[in-house]
Amino acid sequence: MRETLERELKLDVDGSFALPQLPGSPLPERVFTSTYHDTPARSLGRAGITLRRRVENGTSLWQLKLPRAGEASARIELEEPGGPSGPPAGLARLLVAHVRHGPLEPVATLRTHRSGIRVEESGHPVADVTVDEVTIVYSERGVAGFTELEVELVGEGGERDLQRLGQVLLDAGAHESSGQPKLMRVLDLPPHARPARKAPLHEHLRHAFERQLAALEAHDPGVRFGGDPEDLHQLRVATRRTRALIRATEPLLGDRLAVLGEELKLLGGLLGAVRDLDVLLEHLRPEVAALDDDREQGELLLAALSAERAMQRGVLVEAMETPRYGELLDAFRRAIDDLGPFPAKADAGEIAGRAVRKLRRAADALPKDPSDGEVHAVRIAAKRARYAAELAALGGSKRAARTVEAFKKLQDVTGEHQDAVVAEERLRRVTHPETAVAAGRLIEREHLRKAEMRERYPALLRKALRMAES
Repeated sequence: MRETLERELKLDVDGSFALPQLPGSPLPERVFTSTYHDTPARSLGRAGITLRRRVENGTSLWQLKLPRAGEASARIELEEPGGPSGPPAGLARLLVAHVRHGPLEPVATLRTHRSGIRVEESGHPVADVTVDEVTIVYSERGVAGFTELEVELVGEGGERDLQRLGQVLLDAGAHESSGQPKLMRVLDLPPHARPARKAPLHEHLRHAFERQLAALEAHDPGVRFGGDPEDLHQLRVATRRTRALIRATEPLLGDRLAVLGEELKLLGGLLGAVRDLDVLLEHLRPEVAALDDDREQGELLLAALSAERAMQRGVLVEAMETPRYGELLDAFRRAIDDLGPFPAKADAGEIAGRAVRKLRRAADALPKDPSDGEVHAVRIAAKRARYAAELAALGGSKRAARTVEAFKKLQDVTGEHQDAVVAEERLRRVTHPETAVAAGRLIEREHLRKAEMRERYPALLRKALRMAES
């Protein structure tokens, strides 16, 4: 399977546009036909994922494009040869969560004529600037063809080149674009509308659940592939948010969602085992780089932690390939569909208030010098209060909306405290006599980080509670 990190900028142009003079050489003109596929629920398109079979000069390739979380201009493109019967096995295994909705089917066929320039700076290629003239062969919507301008980084090109060339093209008459893939211009995807602020609570809760299930499906292929740690992080966040909403609404729903909550807890545990190591490795790499004479020992520690991460990821992916995981997603869908009106007195503000009262009790129970576990308990309570406040804010509670950011800041600081706790525990687990000195130096830095967070969190806790209770 061929993997490419695609970093590009899309612009719109009209029929009178002509490429300005750019340093470089012309690219060969190309003509190719792309047939896009999706599930009957159009779940790939809703997730921003594109799957297509491209035919050019008699060669047939399947391409799967996964968006990079938090990077609007970047996507991972996976490519394998294959015929018209369906995507090859390597790509198909990444789409298990989506084909639950039904078999893949063609949704659009586009024919593209591409021309352009490979831009060079100081003799080195930095970007391909291409003009795509797109003809609609088949689509669900009656839309006309269009022309699209793309700037895609190559070679030594970087983000500054992308923005600089984009400005040159805008000055030449191009227009800002939504940046959507070509398919999204022709696919009929009615949006999931957010309920009105005064809508009943169950409608806000259904919308919140819809967003979390959509996040699970959007990031599932990326977690299976393993190319971007952020996919795993976002999948874990979705499980946490859902569990927090289930817990917060238990007084209204009873145990109707208890089984779903337990299944999400198990999944969250598997995700957390990998995510904790991702966070730790990202934090430790610059720390190890600064160890001078002990750097080699530090690299051995990083290798041991990376090996543990690979093992934990294997356990996670194996679990995601079992029928139980598919049943969890189906149960989630049923829970949303079955969610009916709450009692007339149901109030999201009261749900948020209950979560705040639990945080208050956890805060009041803290001794002068709390244990690491007690600080972590405050973090969990703050996280639950934040998610409950977000639900209340959707329902129009201004006080809840004001407190969300305060809870987030408290959660961030207590989270970094917990990261330092986990870092020390992991380092102690993987160290041995050969790496003891490096491990000791790194652990001492974690002690300092933990001490700093302990100084910072009490003021944030008081402020969050004051805002929530005022």
